[in-house]
Amino acid sequence: MDPLLPLPYRVLAVRQDTHDCVSLDLEPVGAAIADPQPGQFTMLYAFGVGEAPISVSGAPVSGAPLVHTVRAVGAVSNAITRLRAGQELGVRGPYGTAWPVEAADGQDILFVAGGLGMAPLRPAVRHVLANRDRYGRVALLYGTRGPEDLLYRDELTEWRRMLDVEIEVTVDRADRTWRGAVGVVTTLIPRVGCDPAHTTALVCGPEVMMRFSIQALQAAGLPFERTYVSLERSMKCGIGLCGRCQFGAEFICKQGAVMRYDRIAHIFTVREI
Repeated sequence: MDPLLPLPYRVLAVRQDTHDCVSLDLEPVGAAIADPQPGQFTMLYAFGVGEAPISVSGAPVSGAPLVHTVRAVGAVSNAITRLRAGQELGVRGPYGTAWPVEAADGQDILFVAGGLGMAPLRPAVRHVLANRDRYGRVALLYGTRGPEDLLYRDELTEWRRMLDVEIEVTVDRADRTWRGAVGVVTTLIPRVGCDPAHTTALVCGPEVMMRFSIQALQAAGLPFERTYVSLERSMKCGIGLCGRCQFGAEFICKQGAVMRYDRIAHIFTVREI
């Protein structure tokens, strides 16, 4: 099969997460893509408009809907967020690397999410919580610009009820309804702490947020080789042909988007790469 040929998928349901983000449940019209692993992405094609790389935000078991959370920021993503139940789009993939949820067996897990970065992390969070006995301490730190930008509010509430999971949420600016922490997500890292010798950190969000999060994790003693980031930057073809996603010597769509930080630390903070 042509790797650039999308398969038709039908929209089962659309949920409005925030004013500019929606989550779509998709089912195959005929043939289906392989089951994605937590952290992988697909290329979503809006017919007549174009395609865009979008992380899978609900890694399904066979036969379950494929879930993507999409923010309306350009022509393609705007077209996708306007889809309604019953309409179709193209899907190809899955592509890229996965969060190391299997390799982290027996470790403490620290999730650090900023803004829409919660979407690519969500499948890993759900995997860890579904296999809770395989991991040590589990903590999720999540920051957004404001309360109105929080994703998966109902699920966050459900996770908070679990006695063996730490959930900390902060916003950059509060409104009258907010009763939680105020400040950037990096301020939560010293608060929860970690055992550097037994912790794996999974970090996803805007690049500036990830840079400062890595600095805070390093200050807490966490080594680069147990820190993972997701770099969803400038991907176009998804299979390493166009070169648009080149990051130093790496191609994000093939060697990423999930990457171990020690492998890219030497270029991560270099401008214009």
